[in-house]
Amino acid sequence: MIKNSARPRGRPRSFDEKQALEAATRVFRSKGYDGVTIDDLVAGMGVGRPSLYSVFGDKRTIFVRALRAYAEAKGALAAKALFSPPTVRDSIAGFLRNAVETATEEGSAPGCLLICVAPLVDDLEVRRFVLDAVAAATALVERRFRDAFDAGEVPSNFPLPARASQVLDLGRGLTMRAQLGTPRKVLLKDADQAADLVLLPPREKAVPDSQAGR
Repeated sequence: MIKNSARPRGRPRSFDEKQALEAATRVFRSKGYDGVTIDDLVAGMGVGRPSLYSVFGDKRTIFVRALRAYAEAKGALAAKALFSPPTVRDSIAGFLRNAVETATEEGSAPGCLLICVAPLVDDLEVRRFVLDAVAAATALVERRFRDAFDAGEVPSNFPLPARASQVLDLGRGLTMRAQLGTPRKVLLKDADQAADLVLLPPREKAVPDSQAGR
């Protein structure tokens, strides 16, 4: 009997694809999209130039893949922070603290690939991805507010869509401040205070004097 002694063609990869994309994310966060060269990616990802092109593609393709992987991982953490706490106040605070922690993670440049880098990329697919990601995050926060409404945690006149958008705006603001060098400790404190502000009940509309006696 003749045994099949054929071996798989090619050499096994000496790198982990997921880790290489995470490294690419760090490179793009550090230098922005336009400032990154293929040489930067080769050095940062620890992948030879031939393997980089054959496995990951060109710079744009690498960025899009890194952005999608980054957004998926960040979205999972944000959802956990938002829906794990029992109270809406802790949920919003956790969501904003997660934004700060992501923007100040050790080993990466401050900021966020999705908020600080991707919006500056002149590419229709990237722009659409960012808009879709923001819409999905806003819908997630609004869903948490609706749960709070059903539980009686917020009043009947609480503007759910508007406050959900405000939470995202606060998260972006904290992230941008992280990129500018504001210490994590300060940002975490501000995130807690922002959660209290966004949950303030809406003010009643003032009745004009001319209609008060009617």
